Amino acid sequence: MSDTEGRINRMSRRRVLGLLGTVGAVILVGCEEGGESETDSGAEDNANTTCILTPTVTEGPYFVDENLNRSDLTTGTAEPSVVNGLPLQLNINVNVYDANTAACTALSGVQIDVWHASATGLYSDVSAQQQGTDTTGETFLRGYQITDENGDVSFTTIYPGWYQGRTVHIHPKARLFDASGNETLEATTQAFFDDPITDTVFANAPYSSRGTRDTRNADDDIYDNMTSLLLTLSAPSDGSPGYVGSFSLGISV
Repeated sequence: MSDTEGRINRMSRRRVLGLLGTVGAVILVGCEEGGESETDSGAEDNANTTCILTPTVTEGPYFVDENLNRSDLTTGTAEPSVVNGLPLQLNINVNVYDANTAACTALSGVQIDVWHASATGLYSDVSAQQQGTDTTGETFLRGYQITDENGDVSFTTIYPGWYQGRTVHIHPKARLFDASGNETLEATTQAFFDDPITDTVFANAPYSSRGTRDTRNADDDIYDNMTSLLLTLSAPSDGSPGYVGSFSLGISV
């Protein structure tokens, strides 16, 4: 979370749910101090917070609502392209953009589903007809977490592989539900990776067994040069292998 959030009063989840009943939603990527506010809805500029809004991105054909409440997406499988993948700690922060105040505010109680391909480009629980290899009944690299009071969730997973026609990416989906379990909001986006880092990762097993990827960021129609959708990657503080990936998304009301 940025220092800005300490200066913004938190919006209650009840108020957010009430607003969501009457207005639409888009994904918000990035909240930072200073500058002008750029929004699809034309909200007024705010001197304290910059909110960069971008439309939701396609869900794609491989979402399966497994209802798996777990932070470690690598558990419960012996699939080599999962257990031998490069570790990735995925940290996602969720904010709500209030058009009335033009402020970004941490949002708790949001269900964040995440799913992505294995090191060799396979999704779990997908038929051979869809992706060439049958993984029906498997659930690797899928799961959800609920944002805490700071709007944060964290997942233990691996660096994704590639499949034909797409650059490397992860799917996050944000959902809110009312007291009866009815969905009141759903917004989906995709998180992408810097190509030079991916090239380094893919030079090693098990990624190298997949061969040279056919699509990079510049050629991916969904990424479309939306650099705000790039994960911020850093080395783990404990010196362990892999990456820590940080991603900020939010909901405009």
